[in-house]
Amino acid sequence: MESVINSLKDPVTIAGKEYTSRLLLGTGKYKDMEETGLAIKASGAQIITVAIRRSNIGQRPDEPNLLDVISPEKYTILPNTAGCYDAESAIRTCRLARELLGGHNLVKLEVLGDEKTLFPDVPATIEAAEILIKEGFDVMVYTNDDPIMAQRFEDMGCVAVMPLAAPIGSGLGIRNPYNIRTIVENASVPILVDAGVGTASDAAIAMELGCDGVLMNTAIAEARNPVLMASAMKKAIESGREAFLAGRMPRRAYASASSPIDGTFF
Repeated sequence: MESVINSLKDPVTIAGKEYTSRLLLGTGKYKDMEETGLAIKASGAQIITVAIRRSNIGQRPDEPNLLDVISPEKYTILPNTAGCYDAESAIRTCRLARELLGGHNLVKLEVLGDEKTLFPDVPATIEAAEILIKEGFDVMVYTNDDPIMAQRFEDMGCVAVMPLAAPIGSGLGIRNPYNIRTIVENASVPILVDAGVGTASDAAIAMELGCDGVLMNTAIAEARNPVLMASAMKKAIESGREAFLAGRMPRRAYASASSPIDGTFF
């Protein structure tokens, strides 16, 4: 019973800070600020990612400020470099975020390769990560599902590695669970699935593979009922984590009776 209770308190540590929620939430594509706030509340997320190039967190004083919905006093704001297609613009975006957020060092780095697939430009991501780490940023890095590259980013000093499950916004789910599992098994930093989740079962699978968390946006924001989907994702993350900790039964090629026949009378 004690182990069950402890599993419910099972936090993830990112850049030295513990979080009880393993669901990280984006803030794009919602119909308005109210829906954004309601979805965040329903999700239970504590880390909220913000696309600095697309969202206003104070750089445009005459527009609604997202920080009025997601107060930095209540949530960990995770600035991201969405929309950057080269290392220079990604680095510049992170520097701007640190200035706007009063010295905040935690960032999500993504450098994209092209507008059609939104796959990461890995060489450019490496270039940007090296510079940002030297400048004292805590870098959570978006990359492909390549175990070798995931290990390299960890060795560089990234505080978390975020392999894609499928292309950004595709909703295709976990396309290569074997690579994700390999990344998890060889990592000593948090591994968070980022991109491709479409529904609650996808999030549960990611957690059952041993991932430390899942970051999502489109799967919730483009659901018919985003607030209800946010609640579903919260439960999926929790149940998937508990299933991983519990340890699934072994797969068998043949049937195995649930009740033994030894000792029966007929």
